[in-house]
Amino acid sequence: MEKTGFYMGSIRATFKRKFIAGLFVSIPAIITILVLEWFFRFVDGLLSPALDSMLGRHFPGLGFVATILMIFLLGIISTNVVGRKVIDWLEKGILRIPFFRSIYSPTKQLVDAFSPDSHTSFKKFVIVEYPRQGLYSFGFLTNECVLKTPEGDCKESLSSVYVPTNHLYLGEIIMARKEDIINTGISIEEGVKIILSGGIATPHTILTEATQVRDESLAGAKKN
Repeated sequence: MEKTGFYMGSIRATFKRKFIAGLFVSIPAIITILVLEWFFRFVDGLLSPALDSMLGRHFPGLGFVATILMIFLLGIISTNVVGRKVIDWLEKGILRIPFFRSIYSPTKQLVDAFSPDSHTSFKKFVIVEYPRQGLYSFGFLTNECVLKTPEGDCKESLSSVYVPTNHLYLGEIIMARKEDIINTGISIEEGVKIILSGGIATPHTILTEATQVRDESLAGAKKN
């Protein structure tokens, strides 16, 4: 009886351990599938009603394909000189409408921040001592300016850093001296992953840009 109880306990423990392991493997896959399914249904539903009324019946996935093709066409137009002017003209019209302006303008600025072709995009993924001394936060270097007194005899170079406080879309904008900003050398894409993962994707060792330059110089000297 004791052996039977021992074996049953061992089987239960093994089953529990394997089940938990399988659960942790399957949860990310299930969430990914659900998100992709929601995205497909959302995009497909944008044009599906109009297409259904035009064709007289419903074709699953046709709205999704039509939306993707439309976005691709807009991409072609936006990279064309004439098309760019038309889009700029439409944007100016939207910005004249108070309600739409309050939504469109900040949304466009946020999207442009991640565009590699935009001059207003995030420039570097950095570390700043914030919100107090001894605590460090990840942030995105967005711009630089010069702080000047009314007399003009005192100038100080400052950099604006966007520090996300709620995943990525909400945060604080702080002004810091250049010498107080640590350039991580991490790409913007990897920086976004670190923020969205809650810091889980943070590498064990972060080499600052100065360290990377020094290591590359030493490696080049050794080769020569």
